[in-house]
Amino acid sequence: MATHRTKMLIIGSGPAGYSAAIYAARAMLEPIVVQGLQPGGQLTITTDVENYPGYREVVQGPWMMEEMKAQAESVGTRMMYDIITEVDLENGSPFRAVADSGDEFIADTIVIATGAQAKWLGVPGEEALGGKGVSACATCDGFFYRGKKVAVIGGGNTAVEEALYLTNHSDDVTIIHRRDEFRAEKILQERVFKSDKINVMWNKTVESFEAGEDGTLGHLNLRDTVTGETSTLEVDGAFVAIGHAPATELFEGKLPMHSGKYLQVEPGTPKTAIPGVFAAGDVTDSVYRQAVTAAGMGCMAALDAERFLATMEDAREAAE
Repeated sequence: MATHRTKMLIIGSGPAGYSAAIYAARAMLEPIVVQGLQPGGQLTITTDVENYPGYREVVQGPWMMEEMKAQAESVGTRMMYDIITEVDLENGSPFRAVADSGDEFIADTIVIATGAQAKWLGVPGEEALGGKGVSACATCDGFFYRGKKVAVIGGGNTAVEEALYLTNHSDDVTIIHRRDEFRAEKILQERVFKSDKINVMWNKTVESFEAGEDGTLGHLNLRDTVTGETSTLEVDGAFVAIGHAPATELFEGKLPMHSGKYLQVEPGTPKTAIPGVFAAGDVTDSVYRQAVTAAGMGCMAALDAERFLATMEDAREAAE
């Protein structure tokens, strides 16, 4: 067990954490990144990435995260394979954090980039066909299903928005919902009902995802929640849209949160309610949830942290 002193502790990795690290290291802040349970974030379980600026060809998510990590290290970031299990924010900067290994971190600023995870159904075939027809992000993967038949599973804002987005690529979109009415906002519902590209299957749950002869998704096995009857639906792609769960358990009761437990920040900034503590990426973003927006917020967090540290230094010099 050891104690590590740093001007910036970045909790979590992925595009937000690595981008914050790159900017902080270039500002000579010598940041430490504690990478968490899933180093590299959600992109490490994403195959084709086609919408990140700067790449004309399709690139692989894990490769992109390795490149970001290597860039952050090359400019002076210290990477640690550990998990933060305890944080003390009550007394202001410097902050204290403890890792699963027992190591302690004393940090002048903290950037929270713990991300979020899509909620999954947990039914057979879902994990095995991930990236092979099953996805949790229409904005990320919808382009691959141009002119094909797709399904969206869910009934809230996320599902309805995903279905509407998919009509840009497909003329055959089916929403599968376990109830007989949506939970989505009325204006979104109206758009769905007006679309001639969207069909709704009420009172249905997905029992399993089944592969076709080519090893990609072939059809869904459904069950009627009222009658119990079973049926199948042939699709090329299926998007699970039952919401996301931000990794904010560590900060419950310590930082304000929005509904859904996303961290609350000052509008247009990564600043949380505690000076010196910043949040970036999907941990605070329930709307966009894109790698490029997360990276942008990571940059903002590092720049704001640098300004915070400069202000602290000015105040210290004035006091002396």
